Amino acid sequence: MKALVFHGPGQSAWEDVPDPDVVDATDAVVRVDVVTICGTDLHILNGDIPEVRPGTVLGHEAVGEVVEVGSDVRTVRPGDRVLVSCITACGRCRFCREGMYGQCHGGGGWILGHLINGTQAEFVRVPHADMSLHILPGTVDSRDAVLLADIFPTAYEVGVLKGRVRPGDTVAVVGAGPVGLAAIATAGLYSPERIIAVDLAPTRLDAAKHLGADAVAAPGEGPDELVADLTDGLGADVVIEAVGEPESFELCTRMVRPGGHVANIGVHSKPATLHLEDLWIKNVTITTGLVDTHTTPTLLRMMAAGRLPVSSLITHTFPPDRMEEAYDVFARAADTGALKVILGQQHDALLVKGG
Repeated sequence: MKALVFHGPGQSAWEDVPDPDVVDATDAVVRVDVVTICGTDLHILNGDIPEVRPGTVLGHEAVGEVVEVGSDVRTVRPGDRVLVSCITACGRCRFCREGMYGQCHGGGGWILGHLINGTQAEFVRVPHADMSLHILPGTVDSRDAVLLADIFPTAYEVGVLKGRVRPGDTVAVVGAGPVGLAAIATAGLYSPERIIAVDLAPTRLDAAKHLGADAVAAPGEGPDELVADLTDGLGADVVIEAVGEPESFELCTRMVRPGGHVANIGVHSKPATLHLEDLWIKNVTITTGLVDTHTTPTLLRMMAAGRLPVSSLITHTFPPDRMEEAYDVFARAADTGALKVILGQQHDALLVKGG
């Protein structure tokens, strides 16, 4: 099969690799129909995540059809159209029993495209299939559904829920990339008084307004002053960091009110300064986290009911064999206007292994 293979920092190629097989009784093999590119994939290519070894197939988000299952798989069968979650969960370890699937100690967590071969391929092996695949209703489009593999549960769980967004809050989202935009959309479910978006790119600020932001600002326009003006000097109740840079994190801590929450979503590759000399007296709560995807079934029901504005995040589509071009477009988002880049193909027939 063809797959995008990581060969070291700055090096990847769409090339031939062996087809995956069922290895463990809890595995499934999925034919990939739709896949997308994540900012974390760019971090890997930049060398920011050194545990990804050369030779690894990248990607951790996909929609496809099951072609083979292990003998212990009970919840999916060949022929099912499924969402492949970015998080794999054994369902048995202490963390999985607490709903912290991202911290799974039973061979799960974030492993696809990280510790094992991922989804940017024609086929993918998914361990712990019962807990890691979600059957899709017929009313849900595959291109929309792939956004529930990572960005929407990440934004909702790590940003909105951990930030404890409540009705009447002022919510500031720093970073209006795909995850930040998903945070704006899901924060709006809780009827905040206002949502303020901060980003460098005017096109992303326009997208933020479309998804529910009431005010927008670029970093050079004094977003902390804007927040202060809109809140009578109190600051934002919840500030969501969705960039992963020291400057953006420190901006978040300046914008939060006493007793407020800073919810960090961004993937950081460099240290950020925590100004405890200013924060210790303000009763500020700072949370971080890897997504657990425990809300994916809820988000899937909301998508099926038309309650999630997902399609507007998809700006570019490519066939799989233009994977390297798609990466270039996504990496140059400031120039291309890319938000979510989708790669997909139609299949006339499904080859089901083992009947």
